[in-house]
Amino acid sequence: MKHKPDKEPFWKRKTLEEMTRAEWESLCDGCAKCCLVKLEDEDTLEILFTDAVCKLLDGNSCRCTDYANRSKLVPDCVHLTPKIIREVNWMPPSCAYRLIAEGKDLPSWHPLVSGDAESVHRAGMSVRGRTICESEVELEDICDRIVEWPTEIAD
Repeated sequence: MKHKPDKEPFWKRKTLEEMTRAEWESLCDGCAKCCLVKLEDEDTLEILFTDAVCKLLDGNSCRCTDYANRSKLVPDCVHLTPKIIREVNWMPPSCAYRLIAEGKDLPSWHPLVSGDAESVHRAGMSVRGRTICESEVELEDICDRIVEWPTEIAD
């Protein structure tokens, strides 16, 4: 007797729009790359990531210290929706929301796949231990903080 495969996980069965709020929120792998200060090259429109992070980010847990009020406290913090995910070009390539929107699967280190919230950090795919708070960086020095690692994808 052949074993029937389990039902596919929700991110393979549903579009971003069809997901429940809990499913949507669980897609976030906790990498916090979206909390990095980003720059846009005026000539090429390329998005450049820096190692400076939002003042609300806890660099150890890679979580917002005031998620419920983040939009009030940080006016340029974007509340992600399926529509916004498909419109913005600044989400990191490893972002689960972006991957699903592009028809791709989640990587092996994603907590929904691994079953372990720490797997994103062990895989080196989070900002943990790599950042400085934006309030500690002078605006004129922000270009000196550009880094490549947020665009890397491991599996």
